[in-house]
Amino acid sequence: MENILQFFLLFPILGFLISVFLPEKKEKLISGIAFSTVFIQFLGIVLFSVIWIWNDSPDLNLKETTIFRTSHYEFFIDFYFDRITAVYLFVGALLTSLITTYSRYYLHREKGYKRFFTTVLFFFFGYNLAILSGNFETLFIGWEIIGISSFLLIAFYRERYLPVKNAFKVFSIYRIGDVGLLLTMWASHHLFHENITFMKLNNYELVNEHLQNHSLIGVFIALCLACAAAAKSAQIPFSSWLPRAMEGPTPSSAIFYGSLSVHLGVFLMLRTFPFWEHQTSMRFAIGLMGLTTSIMSSLMARVQSSVKSQIAYSSISQIGIIFIEIALGLEVLALIHFAGNAFLRTYQLLVSPSVVSYLIREQFYTFQPKSEKDNFFFPRKIKNTLYVLALKEFNLEAFLNFVLWRPLKIIGKSLDFLNIKRVYFFFIPLFALGTISYQFKEILPTELTSVLPEIFAGIGLVFVFKSFSERKSPFLAWILIVMNHFWIALAIVFNEHVTVNEIAFYLSGIIISGAIGYLALLKLKKMEKRILISQYLGHVYEHPKFAFFFLLATLGITGFPITSTFIGEDLLFSHIASNQVLLAFFVASSFVVSGIAGIRIYARLFLGPHVKTYHELPYQSS
Repeated sequence: MENILQFFLLFPILGFLISVFLPEKKEKLISGIAFSTVFIQFLGIVLFSVIWIWNDSPDLNLKETTIFRTSHYEFFIDFYFDRITAVYLFVGALLTSLITTYSRYYLHREKGYKRFFTTVLFFFFGYNLAILSGNFETLFIGWEIIGISSFLLIAFYRERYLPVKNAFKVFSIYRIGDVGLLLTMWASHHLFHENITFMKLNNYELVNEHLQNHSLIGVFIALCLACAAAAKSAQIPFSSWLPRAMEGPTPSSAIFYGSLSVHLGVFLMLRTFPFWEHQTSMRFAIGLMGLTTSIMSSLMARVQSSVKSQIAYSSISQIGIIFIEIALGLEVLALIHFAGNAFLRTYQLLVSPSVVSYLIREQFYTFQPKSEKDNFFFPRKIKNTLYVLALKEFNLEAFLNFVLWRPLKIIGKSLDFLNIKRVYFFFIPLFALGTISYQFKEILPTELTSVLPEIFAGIGLVFVFKSFSERKSPFLAWILIVMNHFWIALAIVFNEHVTVNEIAFYLSGIIISGAIGYLALLKLKKMEKRILISQYLGHVYEHPKFAFFFLLATLGITGFPITSTFIGEDLLFSHIASNQVLLAFFVASSFVVSGIAGIRIYARLFLGPHVKTYHELPYQSS
């Protein structure tokens, strides 16, 4: 039965590729291909699950293919199927088929009709890949695909300011969660000395044997997993992004932020539960996070003026309860709760336009003010305080801005003296000096060579900070991202057992994508004369194919799984020693911030209201 698992990825990717080449005017054909793809997948999952249950529901594991291998490292695609996979695949296929049917009519004659269905099929492929994944590397590929498809669907109304701005915010939070997964893969390599599969994580004797003498690494991995899950499932303190994601079309809000994408953090916790099951402090922390999120989100849901925001916070509240159930070890209850919450939120979001018009009419004709009485156990002052806090969303947005984005901008602005000439004439000779020091590292003092990796990685991290905050030249921001990867490679090469071929494998994707992107910027400047990233320029209006081309280059330079750099990132992490925590943090942060900075360049150049005033200026909000 294991060999059938790969076919659950064949249908989504085939439907996506067919959809890409369909003409935009063929609405029935586009929606028909999307619905057929998802519905055939749904029927296949139902049939496979029935046969699987008939055969006593064994755990299935399929090592599909090894993509890259060295003497100490192996990157392979692995698939795993158990009851968690079965439930998530069933719910995902059923809800996506409903959404594609609904969207056929909801988006009729919409300008981005084909773009919507193509992106949904791309998301569906990433979702199935993440759910079927049998190891962290396969999961991370699906995780990244879901992240970029989320960005594209929130920014579906790409001629408007708020959808694009909120899409970038959501993508940024997703990338913050990616730090957790990257550090998890790094630490698990050192703990198990292999690319561990989820099948092996279910082996209590194996996990316990490795954790007995490395309990701190176990706690570190559990914390990283909790961070990634909290960011993906909008738990405290990341809850503020989910209502912002509702700027996209109602069908995408239903499938992403009501049902499937928002429950991926729950899936991550369920999948890795055997690893942190016996860490009592970790279970208590996850349960406390879920309880806090549930209480605060339920209060925020009661004061929302938008029905979609109200549904979003209600969904977060229920997901917080699911986290509590997982922490208590109630896996079956958590799966039932996930399915129920996903179906309910999808239904609520799909009927929300009709409900709003009905409630407005009812309120107009039958409105009666409620008489309020003071509650002895709940004084009015406390009630008013909670109301104001809920109205301000407990200042979660301000907290994230203070902790994350403001320091990045401050560091970036302090580097305003950097320009392209100074980068070329100062940092390239410095990089050459670092390369020379590597050639003669045997004669250098041990104290110096032990700190050089952190210094070089720190320089690379500063470069992406500057790229993130750059508001003038897209060329400078692009060059800094490229050079950041070179500094990371220089930092890692000082560690033991790193070969030149491995560094070349990692940098090959960066060099190709970086060169293509730089040439694209030159071409855009030639067409538009003056390009600055101080505002959204909206050049996708007049250059849609060029925008797609530049997006591919951006994804390549940020480590998306379309070039060798994606595997190279994991390969470089395998060379970071277990005691080099600072170096691992610098490298992981560089990967994450470079992804945010790259997408920011794309969004500023091609999305948002067009800078040319002869185009129609739409409302800011959708």
